[in-house]
Amino acid sequence: MLDLRVLNYFLTVARTESITRAAEALHLSQPTLSRQLREMEEALGKQLMIRGARRITLTEDGVLLRSRAEEILTLAQRTENELTTDTEEITGDIHIGSGEAASVRFITRTVHELQTRHRGIRLHIRSGDARPMLELLDKGLIDFAAVYGAVDSAKYETLPCPEEDNWGVLLRRDHPLAAKESITPEDLRTIPLILSMQTIEANSHADALMRWLGVPIVNLNVAATYNLAYNASLMVMDSIGVCISLRGIINVTGDSPLTFRPLSPPLADRLHIVWKRYPVFSRASRAFLETLQTSSIE
Repeated sequence: MLDLRVLNYFLTVARTESITRAAEALHLSQPTLSRQLREMEEALGKQLMIRGARRITLTEDGVLLRSRAEEILTLAQRTENELTTDTEEITGDIHIGSGEAASVRFITRTVHELQTRHRGIRLHIRSGDARPMLELLDKGLIDFAAVYGAVDSAKYETLPCPEEDNWGVLLRRDHPLAAKESITPEDLRTIPLILSMQTIEANSHADALMRWLGVPIVNLNVAATYNLAYNASLMVMDSIGVCISLRGIINVTGDSPLTFRPLSPPLADRLHIVWKRYPVFSRASRAFLETLQTSSIE
């Protein structure tokens, strides 16, 4: 059986790439640390590390163990925190994986409302596209995922955010299309485009945009892709292309060199908050969900 303490030793060595530095960080002697790691390798019947003269590198099995160890230790720490919280007061952590959207304000406002009543609640948000966020949800590393597109109703419960997010084009103010009040599919069929990686995957989120554009993606001039809107805004500023994105993610007010134009005909999408159909929630996560559900019907 894997020992959580030794897993932490292994992760520290993997991160520092050095027995010496890891031993110092863990306040252990080098011989003790080396012995613990060798005993783990012997118990597993696998070589996990290649001990070079200057640095430690992981074998293929070591890379797998590192990934699993990070998940195991994260879950162990979360479980300990949840079990040791004060039973008289709702405290603890709410872990959410979310795409970038103005609708995330529904989540943050709900957490703020909770924190006014329960000061010990903490919010942790990881940003990313739907697929990796749902993978984290399946592994129990987050409590909720906020995603666009359809999900498996046999596995998940969902709650739609109250407001839709509108699609448009992020572009430089000196771009010729900035003179228009709205952008049509014909405007975008030949110019360099910057697209979200999620919009080019096979899902309803992508399908709606492709239907709006009216042509297969292979017929478009895709100059770049992104999964974080800030990076996309940098590409727009450096004239790599114009970015099809959701309104409100990037600030285009004041003296920003960028501007945003809506699509015509309009195209909107709705963020859904997703959780496992049979969840094991902490008191903080349960209170968050109950507040979300109440807020969504007000």
